[in-house]
Formats: sequence, structure tokens, C-alpha cells
Amino acid sequence: MSTAAHSGSGDSVTSQPANTPEGLRAALAQLAPDALPTFDAERSAALQQAREQVSAAPMRRFVGQWAVYVALERHPERAARLRTLEARAAATESLEEARTIAAEIGRILDAACAEAGIERAEGV
Repeated sequence: MSTAAHSGSGDSVTSQPANTPEGLRAALAQLAPDALPTFDAERSAALQQAREQVSAAPMRRFVGQWAVYVALERHPERAARLRTLEARAAATESLEEARTIAAEIGRILDAACAEAGIERAEGV
């Protein structure tokens, strides 16, 4: 995924959009256009699941996931830090380092969820 362009001050490019497929897609077009094919494919799959299950839950999960992704990408430094931590987590063999990394990842995700207005489940 591409990192959003930003002003020299490190501020985000755009405000957090409404948690709607249309609002999120418009934000992605600015922040991470490389993510649009994945967004569109996942949206189609979520709509199909919603129809099959006669439930709004698949669309709620889809919107929540992408709202958090947009919240992360709005802050390029934070998004880059998350990617760095994920790579370190995959490579470490130290339990202590893994715990430290997991705690920082949790704080980053908590902040993104709060900005997106999404409640983060424990263990996620």
C-alpha cells in the first residue's frame, strides 16, 4: 500500500471521512490509491455475504476495517511505524521484544480506532 503524501509538518492530509463505503473510498483515492482494487474487491465480497446471510454484519466489518486503515494512512509517520513494527514482530525471536512490539502496535491501533470511531476488540 502506498503511504499518503503529507505536509512537511507531518500533519494528516485529510480529515477522517464518514464511515461509509463512499466516504472511505474517496479518502483512499487521496491517501492510498494502490489500495483501491483491494477495497473494491472486499466491498464486493462483503455485499455478497450480506445478501447471502441477510445481515448487515459483513458490511459493518468491512466499513470498520477500512475506516481504521484510512485513520492509519492519514498519518504517514504512524503508518510507516506500524509497518516497521510488523516486520520486526515477524523477525524477532525474543519474547520480550515481541511483547514490547505488540504493546506499541496495540497503542497505534487503539489511536486509529478512536479516530475512526470504531471500538477495538481485545486481542485484535
